[in-house]
Amino acid sequence: MPGSPPYKVAVIGGGAAGITAAIAARRKGAIVTILESNQRIGKKILATGNGRCNLTNITTSMANYHGSNPRFAFSVLSQFGVEQTLDFFARLGVAHKVKEEGKVFPFSLQASSVLDVLRYELERIGVNVHCGAEVAGIAHNKSGFTLALKNGGEFQADRVIIATGGKAAPHFGSTGSGYALALSLGHSIVEPFPALVQLKLSSGYLKQIKGIKFEGTAEVVLENQSLQAASGEILFTEYGISGPPILTLSRKAGECLKKNQSPWLKLVLLDSFTGGELEELLAERFSNNPGKTLAFSFVGFINKQLSPVILKEAGVDLNKAAGKVTASELKKIAHILLDWRFPVTGTTSWPAAQVTAGGVDVNAINSKTLESRIVPTLYFAGEVLDIDGDCGGYNLQWAWSSGFIAGESAAGA
Repeated sequence: MPGSPPYKVAVIGGGAAGITAAIAARRKGAIVTILESNQRIGKKILATGNGRCNLTNITTSMANYHGSNPRFAFSVLSQFGVEQTLDFFARLGVAHKVKEEGKVFPFSLQASSVLDVLRYELERIGVNVHCGAEVAGIAHNKSGFTLALKNGGEFQADRVIIATGGKAAPHFGSTGSGYALALSLGHSIVEPFPALVQLKLSSGYLKQIKGIKFEGTAEVVLENQSLQAASGEILFTEYGISGPPILTLSRKAGECLKKNQSPWLKLVLLDSFTGGELEELLAERFSNNPGKTLAFSFVGFINKQLSPVILKEAGVDLNKAAGKVTASELKKIAHILLDWRFPVTGTTSWPAAQVTAGGVDVNAINSKTLESRIVPTLYFAGEVLDIDGDCGGYNLQWAWSSGFIAGESAAGA
């Protein structure tokens, strides 16, 4: 009978989730075809982890995932989590090492080696890979699915897995095409916005301090309430601010902006001091060299390009002799160094984003199988769904996990 096992499974999208889904489905006996719009599969994998491929993170927990219903990820990750992922790759030949903050990389530190073994496995087990095959439309009836290709061709399948990614990094082929396919089949989309991205700030000082890096702490603040904080290397840019802590905070800031709220970014330039400790240290520093100008008295303590800006922000004359600083001026200077605030006006756009927040609404999807509750035998995997992770390997873990579960489910009875 048509549609009886082995099922003919089409995987739309040949990224991390799509490749994993194809392998899982084929291993369960399905006849599997990947339809990839790029001329080569796995293009985005090569860029992950700065070309080293941050496979996963050993600290992975539900707290690392976001969306309108982040608990949806729990069922998927509990079935195929970090341990299963590392075993999956070990069997393919990828040894791993755990580095800072629990990040897991291939022992080779080459993203290309991860893609090489995945492509080898696809070929070894007999997955059909069609590149340059962009799916422009999808129709479903009792006999299965008809996929209309942009080049005018058609492809028939019993079951379909949509793993097209989101809208982040469109130069890798992530155009948001999966949203249109999902909408055409009755699914709804949680409005996507860029995440793991740089922030735009409002300040007259940005051109003056662009390129300055510091080790400190950043916080997203809304109505004087701290929403999230992160520490590490932070970089001022001409448009605002960047660095790993900023990428971590960008989802929370973007979420506020999407709701037409007005978040602020609080910077702690010297996070190893309390207010009292810093005031005491500055008072001693100024008294040791009372004849120096205030601006020059910071040389050797903070970046010398920052000191005039800090003093202007504190409302203190930068040419004033250090020995003549008043107690209230000292307090103002210390306050800016420990609590410098900027209005967040936006994020940089999709080409700079590492991941998409938002996507296909997961409330219409079975969290155990990733099958649509609206269209039977339609499945979703990866970034196309309204689930996104923190920076540090969590998004690739979601891709492997959701891909594997969707693949096995699509191949099953």
